[in-house]
Amino acid sequence: MKKRFLLKASLILIPILLLLISFKEGWVLDNGLALTPPMGWNSWNKFGCNVNESLIKETAAALVRTGMKDAGYQYVVIDDCWQIARDDKGNIIADPKRFPSGMKALADYVHSLGLKFGLYSDAGTKTCQGRPGSFGYELQDARQYAAWGVDYLKYDWCNHGSQDSISSYTAMRDALKQAGRPIVFSICEWGSTKPWLWAKDIGNLWRTTEDIQDCWECRRDWGGMGFPRILDLQVGLEVYAGPGHWNDPDMLEVGNGGLTLIEYRAHFSLWCILAAPLMAGNDIRTMAPEIAAILTNKEVIAVDQDTLGKQGRKVRDDGDCEVWAKQLADGSQAVVLFNRSGAEARIPVNWTEIGFPAKSDAPVRDLWKKADLGLFKGSYAAPVPAHGAVMIKVRPK
Repeated sequence: MKKRFLLKASLILIPILLLLISFKEGWVLDNGLALTPPMGWNSWNKFGCNVNESLIKETAAALVRTGMKDAGYQYVVIDDCWQIARDDKGNIIADPKRFPSGMKALADYVHSLGLKFGLYSDAGTKTCQGRPGSFGYELQDARQYAAWGVDYLKYDWCNHGSQDSISSYTAMRDALKQAGRPIVFSICEWGSTKPWLWAKDIGNLWRTTEDIQDCWECRRDWGGMGFPRILDLQVGLEVYAGPGHWNDPDMLEVGNGGLTLIEYRAHFSLWCILAAPLMAGNDIRTMAPEIAAILTNKEVIAVDQDTLGKQGRKVRDDGDCEVWAKQLADGSQAVVLFNRSGAEARIPVNWTEIGFPAKSDAPVRDLWKKADLGLFKGSYAAPVPAHGAVMIKVRPK
């Protein structure tokens, strides 16, 4: 009887002891970063492999000049193709033709503008474009990034063979911790192993789907998709997000030319309701004023950056017409009325759907018009253009 009791006790206590050891040794992500969703710019959606030192410097300067820095965008992230090889000691080498001054000098320039600097790597043996990956070099690469002044690492999942995603991303998390520099860790394994279930203690954000595409509800053979399809895949994931750990529905396509202004405004509205990382992916050096107006709308961005850290949720689905809502720190609710159809539609939201008393009076503010619309009892409705969105803020008196 005593042996049986000891056996049962050990089965209970051993997992607890292992968990305590893991906390003691820092196995849980505790970098104190990304307490609101990261905001910045990434080179991939517009430029792919066509990256170089001049582009990055000009883009960093444009973040300041266009008001994007003032609106909250911080990170300038170079995606794939900056790296070319490893030296005889295994150190990662930046392409000297494209980046003649080196990554340290480039990071210093970005920092001199009050911005932060980011790079890309891959958990496999090679990146998605066939450049050297970090598998087996995690600590060496992490120390190099820290020495260069890197503030953000996007870590992809190509050429990973039979690797386990949890152990692969944990290896880089631990390497970043040992490198001694605060670096936001962006997990990019495309949602393939449901990272929302395991990545909270490993990364600051994790991709939930395949790559976004600059088109309306499209689907590529290899998995890429338009933002409405990505939006569908976020339903139910809101319980896994919060300060320091975010679901990432991928970077923004706003301004890349494949959608209309109305569609881009809807895309941006919904990413902000989702408390998604806001990583612009257009050429901000030459963007039109109407694109800049979308990306720098501070009232809409404030919904994304709200300190409560709640991810929005779908509260009603009437086919082509949807209502999404996000609880905010001041007790109000941000609401997006989204129309997927090809014709204008009038979409209502009832106060009870967003947790307010049925007959209460509530002031409504339109966040795109930047205008107070007045008091509304019990509900609000608005005409929403085809493929468009209306975004409001509601708080009962």
